[in-house]
Amino acid sequence: MKIEQYLKNLEVPIGKIDVVLDTDAYNEIDDQFAIAYLLRNEEKLNLRALYAAPFFNRRSSSPEDGMNRSYDEILKLLDLAGCGRHKSSVFRGSAAFLKDESTPALSDAAHDLAQRALAYSPERPLHVVAIGAVTNVASALLLNPAIKENLVLVWLGGHALSFCDTKEFNMAQDVAAARIVFGCGVPLVQLPCMGVVSEFLTTEPELRFWLSGKNALADYLVENTVAEAEGYAKGRVWSRVIWDVTAVAWLLNENSRFLSSHLIHSPVPTYDHRYAYDAGRHFIRCVDRIHRDALFSDLFAKLGQKA
Repeated sequence: MKIEQYLKNLEVPIGKIDVVLDTDAYNEIDDQFAIAYLLRNEEKLNLRALYAAPFFNRRSSSPEDGMNRSYDEILKLLDLAGCGRHKSSVFRGSAAFLKDESTPALSDAAHDLAQRALAYSPERPLHVVAIGAVTNVASALLLNPAIKENLVLVWLGGHALSFCDTKEFNMAQDVAAARIVFGCGVPLVQLPCMGVVSEFLTTEPELRFWLSGKNALADYLVENTVAEAEGYAKGRVWSRVIWDVTAVAWLLNENSRFLSSHLIHSPVPTYDHRYAYDAGRHFIRCVDRIHRDALFSDLFAKLGQKA
């Protein structure tokens, strides 16, 4: 299946599909929701591997430390979810971001994806959901460029084209990696942050009503979110974006029930945190709207199932 055929004719895969998830799980509180949502959709999503992505902010001392903390957080969530069987398929990612657009950042995750994708085909692709800096995926594509024919990449990164810049955390940390995935021709679904998934908000009363007391994983998600929010907004009204759930939701988006999208020519992320444009470039699919209530209804129903 060629890229244009996939993007124009098949907005969401039909039937049960194989998925790998690339996540900077310790960076915020939303990756945990995305991982849990994926685990609770086993009838549709066949989880094959989890990759720990690098990140560097106040919650880590370096990209490598962020990756290692994310690796540990993934294992913790698998235990809470009662899904310890997946632990053997968790891989450490890159210790650093790409230094240029031609040199891969070697890691267990990049090597696994470069090898794993060989078992798939354009007609039966492996779906890669990436919700952090896209270093691991770009590195795998550098290690083995031919695998782009066997993948569909769903990436939460960058801002909407109408936004003033691309200083979004996932994209800004590794612009070289973003340029690779936007430029190489891999079938790509982009979920922009500001202007699109920034609308996917929830609150403490809503979380407690739907999830508290349902199971150990749900309790962890609630308390982790509330603790984070009260760290900067205690005693004030707050809502919290649960960004990364939307990337998993793409794979469950039959009849566009959770997300709307359209085709665009693939933009060019620039190193000064802007988009450049070339109408001759291939198409990607860009999500432009989140159906917030429909998606939260399904998310809460899945996460709130009794253990």
